[in-house]
Amino acid sequence: MKNASVSYLINLSFVFLLSLTNVSCQNKKNNSIVIQNTTLNKQKSAIITPFDSTLVTVFYQKFPELLPYKKQAVAIYQQQHYNYIWYDGNGIKETAAVIWNKINNLQEEGVTISAPYKPIFDSKYSVRSIIPDIELELGLTSYYLFYADKVFHGIDLAKSRELGWYLPRNKPSYLNYLNSLLAGTKSEDEKYLLPQYYKLRDVLKHYRELEVKGGWNKVAVDSKFTILKPGDTSEIISKIRTRLFLEGDLATDSKISWYDNDLKLGILNFKSRTGFKPDADILPKHIAEMNIGINDRIKTIMVNMERCRWISNGWTNSNEFIVINIPSFRLTYFKDKNPLLISKVVVGKEMNKTVVFSGMMSYIVFCPYWNIPNSILRKEIYPALRRNKRYLANHQMEWHDGGIRQRPGPNNSLGLIKFLFPNSNNIYLHDTPSKNLFKKETRAFSHGCIRIEKPVELAKLILKDDPIWTSERIDEAMHRNQESWYTLKTKIPVYIGYFTAWVDNQGKINFYKDIYQNDNRLMVVLAKE
Repeated sequence: MKNASVSYLINLSFVFLLSLTNVSCQNKKNNSIVIQNTTLNKQKSAIITPFDSTLVTVFYQKFPELLPYKKQAVAIYQQQHYNYIWYDGNGIKETAAVIWNKINNLQEEGVTISAPYKPIFDSKYSVRSIIPDIELELGLTSYYLFYADKVFHGIDLAKSRELGWYLPRNKPSYLNYLNSLLAGTKSEDEKYLLPQYYKLRDVLKHYRELEVKGGWNKVAVDSKFTILKPGDTSEIISKIRTRLFLEGDLATDSKISWYDNDLKLGILNFKSRTGFKPDADILPKHIAEMNIGINDRIKTIMVNMERCRWISNGWTNSNEFIVINIPSFRLTYFKDKNPLLISKVVVGKEMNKTVVFSGMMSYIVFCPYWNIPNSILRKEIYPALRRNKRYLANHQMEWHDGGIRQRPGPNNSLGLIKFLFPNSNNIYLHDTPSKNLFKKETRAFSHGCIRIEKPVELAKLILKDDPIWTSERIDEAMHRNQESWYTLKTKIPVYIGYFTAWVDNQGKINFYKDIYQNDNRLMVVLAKE
């Protein structure tokens, strides 16, 4: 955990913990607590003084796998003058059960590992003595910190950056969350992570229930299989029908072998949430997608829950923002919390990956020049020039400031408009003359920048509230064959993310191809955490 977490823990302290629990005290002297055993009709009391601070070091020497949480635990107990946190006049507090339940159900949070020394603390927790067990006390505090670390923080910043994630990381206040967690307030509980996290968590639970029931069988087809269309009859159809029913794409499973209208609707549902063209044909690639096992789907959900941990829940507070999800090849423009535009995009190919990061859109450039990056000059333009001396003239290019640029116009590789959010990655959004690429299902073709299918619509929405920029003026600026810049009056946040599983507003889980092979790399890291 980061040092920043320590400041949260120290500054906010555990005062609220004491206010949430009813401490039965006969009297209080010299910082001691008199415990009353309420299970008996007659009173019995035991005096509990603050415990010896040296016992913290002894505890972490005995349980070294919990050592990463020692610093935060010491800060907590120093703030509380080494009084017990998890015990009151009746023994162990009921609030401890909240933490214990969370630890027992870590897999519901998509966490792949168990809490260290769980059998030992299981035994201690089951005793329920009114006399505090110092090891259980410190174990519960360490378990809370372990839980908060794994569920709210995830892998550390350096590891997420190694995996190519440069969006701002979430910095939750673990004690604020603990306050709501102990109070049992779900609405408070769910404000600490991105809402998508909780949607994925619900889907994870459903898929694990399916897994316990056996999941689904693969749809077996031979090598000669080519296509199925509405009206066809085949044994394969009944298997497809069962497969779609199990994942919710079909409402019922009639088990018939005729490709009827019900199956067509199921196929369209399946394709809409797996990134395929919305037609009724069933091809080998669709069967291959159906044959991805439920265990692999569960892993995909889990790695995307982890990615949700890395995003601040406040990122959608802006009145206006743009989100691009690389694996879904989709841009969404939000204003006043509403998605006003959804556009297909083309992203970077495997060798020129589009970077996961955020920036502030500041400029719109009409009829832009394309200043060709050095990497493209070396790999593509210079070799082409050696083969054909007229290459620059044939492609409306010219030498400029020691480099090469392409002149404005309809054949410019950036199209007629680009949107700039200055960044060290030199990535921006732009139009393209290659409109045919948007018809493809997989759209990873660029050198890293993002091509938009609907750039004009995006520009008009961004400039809608500026009376000077009418539709006619925008069109005129795009076609004058002269570059012109417009500085936005209000900068717009742009978030470029990488999610291969996403639950939409209808509660439907969508899966996208892992085009950069990031999921397996992340799963390996999570298994080691």
